[in-house]
Amino acid sequence: MSELIVRALMAKHPASVNMGTELTEVVDILLQHKFTGLPVVDDHHKVVGFVSEQDCLRKLLISSYHSEGSLVVEEFMHAEPLTVHEEDSVVNVAELMVTQKPKIYPVVDDHGVLVGLLTREQVLRALKDSRRGQD
Repeated sequence: MSELIVRALMAKHPASVNMGTELTEVVDILLQHKFTGLPVVDDHHKVVGFVSEQDCLRKLLISSYHSEGSLVVEEFMHAEPLTVHEEDSVVNVAELMVTQKPKIYPVVDDHGVLVGLLTREQVLRALKDSRRGQD
C-alpha cells in the first residue's frame, strides 16, 4: 500500500471554480458536480483557494439578511487551501486526512496547477481494498 500514489486514485479532469465566479454560480457548480467543496483556480489553472458548501451557505444567509449585492468567490473562499501532490503516498495523505478537516483535496503538480481531486472516499476505498488483499 505504501507504494500507491495519489495519481493512481485521483479524479482526473477535476471540476473547479474560476476566480471572479459569483456566489450563486459557485453553488450551481457544487450542486452539479455533487461535491462538498471545490478548488478555486486562476487563469493559469493554479490553485489559489478552496470553497465549500458551508462557505456558500454562510454567505447566502448573510447576504440575504443584509441584502448585499452579488459576491464573488474570492470574497469568501479559503485563501490557503490544503493541497496534495500527485506523487504523494496515499498512506501519507490518509494520515493527513485523519488530522485535517477537508474531505476533498486538490491535487497539484510541481507548479501548483490543478491536475486532480482526491476525496476521503477514494482513500478509504483504497485502504480497504489493500487490507482485503492482505487477508
